[in-house]
Amino acid sequence: MDRFKARARKRRESQTSAEAKLWQALRNRRLARWKFRRQHPIDRYVVDFVTLDGKLIAEVDGVTHAEPELARDKARSDVLEACGFHIVRVSNTDVYDNLEGVLEMIEGTLRID
Repeated sequence: MDRFKARARKRRESQTSAEAKLWQALRNRRLARWKFRRQHPIDRYVVDFVTLDGKLIAEVDGVTHAEPELARDKARSDVLEACGFHIVRVSNTDVYDNLEGVLEMIEGTLRID
């Protein structure tokens, strides 16, 4: 587990600009008082953002999540869902161009679950 914590720490230090922008909107319970963590280890993966109470993971996907990555993303999602989490994926473009919409979608998903 220590290696996953170390990987999470390293990823927090090198987050993308889209992740940084979304983090500013999620941190300190800014989204409907939900407590989010960033670059948090779950099972053998490090997820971008998670609310443990809401059992929701938000992943920010850049252009690298194209065709070859889909199978890997599916396998990863299967493991995380088996741990009891719901996963939402947003693109970097959505974070840059429609942050309010992304936040509404995340909050709406939390209310449904």
